[in-house]
Amino acid sequence: MASRREAPLMRGGSGGGGQPLSRGSRIAAAVVVGVALGCVCAFFYPEGFFSSAPDSAIHWPRRADSVACDTSREVANLKSQLLSLERKNAEFRKQINELSMKVQLAGQGKNEVLHKAGPFGTVKALRTNPTVAPDLSINPRLAKILEQVAVKKELIVALANSNVKEMLEMWFTNIKRVDISNYLVVALDDSIENFCKSNDVPVYRRDPDDGIDNIGKTGGNHAVSGLKFRILREFLQLGYSVLLSDIDIIFFQNPFNYLYRDSDVESMSDGHNNMTAYGFNDVFDEPSMGWARYAHTMRIWVYNSGFFFIRPTIPSIELLDRVAGRLSREPKSWDQAVFNEELFFPSHPGYAGLHASKRTMDIYLFMNSKVLFKTVRKDAHLQQLKPVIVHLNYHPDKSDRMKAVIEFYVNGKQNALEHFPDGSE
Repeated sequence: MASRREAPLMRGGSGGGGQPLSRGSRIAAAVVVGVALGCVCAFFYPEGFFSSAPDSAIHWPRRADSVACDTSREVANLKSQLLSLERKNAEFRKQINELSMKVQLAGQGKNEVLHKAGPFGTVKALRTNPTVAPDLSINPRLAKILEQVAVKKELIVALANSNVKEMLEMWFTNIKRVDISNYLVVALDDSIENFCKSNDVPVYRRDPDDGIDNIGKTGGNHAVSGLKFRILREFLQLGYSVLLSDIDIIFFQNPFNYLYRDSDVESMSDGHNNMTAYGFNDVFDEPSMGWARYAHTMRIWVYNSGFFFIRPTIPSIELLDRVAGRLSREPKSWDQAVFNEELFFPSHPGYAGLHASKRTMDIYLFMNSKVLFKTVRKDAHLQQLKPVIVHLNYHPDKSDRMKAVIEFYVNGKQNALEHFPDGSE
């Protein structure tokens, strides 16, 4: 049988008839193959294996001029965005402060740390609440004033309008004499503001507020006294402890040397002896009850809302809010009565009491005028005591008695108080 023929390229390098291909033939074959591959590639890749450079790269030098022209516009846009972000950041900070206050309020009374009770007679409860985080955004202008006036974040604050100018002068004159520097007058009208400035007295005039300004300019003693609970809130929110003082008070020593600072509120008392000032067991007699005719009651004379030290705590701020709220809803109520009711009334059905700690000041150091004129001036031993302050709260002839008290304690005039009656008759 005849053998099978093979294609020339499949013959192991030999030509037809067994003769080897010449060098020229091999080159021609390679050219043919290359042309064929080129045709195939041209068909499948008409744009070539590599894409051309992007137009942006080709024309980059011309675009550089455009970028340079747009730079100032972009900078202006960035500055505008920065200002917008700064405003938003300030709003966020304010929200954070408000949320912090709410968290502190929500956390009152919740102690995550469990303590074991110690041996008998050694257990002491915590009475000093933590201070709030200062929020300077509440009143930046007041914050700057307090930073200059306060000492150790504490200061004396008094409210005054033109109706009490004479007593105000006696008030700050004696403060200066005792060398107390951390005090501030909240002026309720232009006259008092100018009067304080002319006498080199630290003064603060609030931003216009119709609700407060109308009372401050024309209101009587009780109306003006009620304003302090609204005004003091900002001081506490800024992180300052305030010793609130009425104008009918004379200073003989620096009161900050005699404070305990272990309570939310530390107040002078209207009590006139140890029993009435610090509390006593009063027996109520109702004969119709027979065997059960005697009922024991606990009594204490009220705190004086014209002189008290209040720390910047959540219960303190809640106290101010409660009193200010009630005074606005009950315009005929007396601020001192409301102040004491909110401090002392316990929780009961339908009412949640205030969980604020309180301390009564020493009645012979922080003396009311009933103690002075009814007891101290008639006792040779008590006359030797030097009070921190005397408050002319029990008597209407305040100016005359203030002058006499200064004569007695400052100038040593022993009979300066003798001609005054015990009371106001």
